[in-house]
Amino acid sequence: MKIMAINGSPRRAENTARLLHKALEGAASLGAETEYIDLYPLKYKGCLSCFYCKRKDKEHGVCIVKDDLTAVLERAKQADALLFGSPIYFMNLTSGMQAFLERFFFSQYIYSREIPSVLGKTIPSAFLYTMNATEEQADAFHLKDSLAAYEWAAAGILGAKPYLFYDFNTLQFKDYSKYESSIFSEEEKRDYHEKHSAEVAEKAYELGKQLILDAQKL
Repeated sequence: MKIMAINGSPRRAENTARLLHKALEGAASLGAETEYIDLYPLKYKGCLSCFYCKRKDKEHGVCIVKDDLTAVLERAKQADALLFGSPIYFMNLTSGMQAFLERFFFSQYIYSREIPSVLGKTIPSAFLYTMNATEEQADAFHLKDSLAAYEWAAAGILGAKPYLFYDFNTLQFKDYSKYESSIFSEEEKRDYHEKHSAEVAEKAYELGKQLILDAQKL
């Protein structure tokens, strides 16, 4: 069994990255091979809408664009489980993660009612979201609705409804005094983090295990 975690955060050692690594630890505890990808050091673009992946005279499911994402896409197709991690910027995934999902999901979909995906297998998956917003703020702005399209695409193309993991009220800065951030209470944030960080990490660990358990059943 192999699980791939894709980090869509430009901050390569912060909230999203830590939880993805924790999830991979959980998967590894069941003997899974793990791979971790940081997207932001890679040079790549989103979908170019060339439709090569849908040509009847070509192999379906192949993105013709050649860049740093090419090999990652091929390995993602071979994985037994996938974990997509992204902080939430302006109520959505980061641009890097959106570009990755455009290339990955669109190349596996061929406008066919009979063939919703050309992957040829089911891949259990999860979206791991980290955000500065509290759970109450996220609900007030209907954040989950703004992310639903990617989750719907994952369900159809990967063949199973993805797990959803939310880490709310994250710490953005190590030293809040250096930044204009008066709309936040640093004390409240640090108190929340102190109370909940271990629980959140444990849930991420269990998420990694669950993805492998699901993959083993297929």
